[in-house]
Amino acid sequence: MLDFRRVESTEAILLRKRKFSDTSLIVSWCTESLGCVQTIAKGARRQKSAFAGKLDLFFEAEISIVRSRKSDLHTLTEVVLKNPFVGIRSNYLRTQSAAYFVELIEICTERDHREPELFGLLRRAFGYLNANDPTARAIGHFEGELARITGVHDQTRLKSDPAFALGNLFGRLPLSRTPLLKTLGTEAKNVSK
Repeated sequence: MLDFRRVESTEAILLRKRKFSDTSLIVSWCTESLGCVQTIAKGARRQKSAFAGKLDLFFEAEISIVRSRKSDLHTLTEVVLKNPFVGIRSNYLRTQSAAYFVELIEICTERDHREPELFGLLRRAFGYLNANDPTARAIGHFEGELARITGVHDQTRLKSDPAFALGNLFGRLPLSRTPLLKTLGTEAKNVSK
């Protein structure tokens, strides 16, 4: 029987991947037009898979999926790599910051809820980390923009910390935040010496 469900394509950034079976992966994406989605990449763990070399953390790609009628796990049909953001992997601090951004987005968003501004924020943040080492100011900017997009903080009217507003609304912040900010503080002190 032929499957006549429509294939949807969108820009996406790979957030997380994990083993589903001996041959397949579950891949989480932040997309421009579909929101944050989970897909199954059937056969992705095979050596000669069409997905080989295209499914790594923080990669930006054009993806095509077929939506599931029964669950929020959709089928990934195609991946065209656009930007691997290689600079993010050039040092641990950049990778740590990118991972923090991903964790924060996962806490603050619902699956399959379209929010193109969120995708744009993550793309800009990864572009920044691709070329620059992170700073506490850059982390704060990301948190402030995310708080604005989610509607919990207006920087022009509120003097409070946007991260505090996000933590209040969603019940927590990623545990990786404290060590990241501590490392950034130590880095800033070492640079100023």
